[in-house]
Amino acid sequence: MLQTVSKTGFHLLAGSTTLKSLASRYGMRRGGFARRFIAGETVEEAIDACRVIQAAGLTTTLDYLGESVASMSEADTATRAYLGVLEQIAAAGIERNVSLKLTQLGLTIDRATSVDNLRRILDAAAARQFFVRIDMENSPYTAVTLDVFETMWQQGYRNTGVVLQSCLRRSETDAARMNSLGARVRLVKGAYKEPRDVAHQAKADVDAAFVRIMRMLLADGAYPAIATHDPAMIAAADEFVRERSIAPDRFEFQMLYGIRRDLQTSLHAQGSRVRVYVPFGREWFPYFMRRLGERPANVGFVIRGIAGER
Repeated sequence: MLQTVSKTGFHLLAGSTTLKSLASRYGMRRGGFARRFIAGETVEEAIDACRVIQAAGLTTTLDYLGESVASMSEADTATRAYLGVLEQIAAAGIERNVSLKLTQLGLTIDRATSVDNLRRILDAAAARQFFVRIDMENSPYTAVTLDVFETMWQQGYRNTGVVLQSCLRRSETDAARMNSLGARVRLVKGAYKEPRDVAHQAKADVDAAFVRIMRMLLADGAYPAIATHDPAMIAAADEFVRERSIAPDRFEFQMLYGIRRDLQTSLHAQGSRVRVYVPFGREWFPYFMRRLGERPANVGFVIRGIAGER
């Protein structure tokens, strides 16, 4: 039924404070519908989830949910929150790897201030040996996100990486650009509904681009992250790795928290490195609903992920 709800409908639902309150009350309780995909609303819950994952031999990246803040005050609050998250992760002794979005730091309000906020986080992260992945949002932010990332790179920040989406027509050029820098890239297919002039529309074209970019990153990139739950993409990566005799410690697979945990475990058992993307925070409901609204097919993806798990 959810797949029939329009994008506008999902966005309206995402903005409903009443529904958000109800969802927060029921979705994150023990056995709640969101528990499987969101580690919790607090960093303590997320750290506990990471401990379980890491005890199984997998690695993690923590994402404190939030994006598209409406004021610089909110951006400052998000930045301070991230600084606190870094401290708590360091104190907990778990792996030091986080992901964030630039619109969470104020990119849509003032680019210069958002860059300053990012620099505050990268400085604190560097002091504690964290790696910070700058997530990619929808296509209006692709160029500016890569520009900000490259600015940070040129200023000497090496504890950060970025994300490319194979659905975007520009991504093969961007992959070559990131490879020339020696920057770490997470490759995803892309969950946003994008216009035809900037993005491939057919799944076969998105998959074909994913394989081409994946090969570029594996052959010439710096520790790429192949982020997919698609067995066909994983098989293509495995085949290329065997052909080129690429060592397992030169790349990693990445998957979302709660999706295809059986596949995560089997890849690890086969000797592959697997990192789990662990989202948490009180803003999980609008995040979750917007993801569905951007592409209702994601509902089917989630359902297939659950159904495919043994």
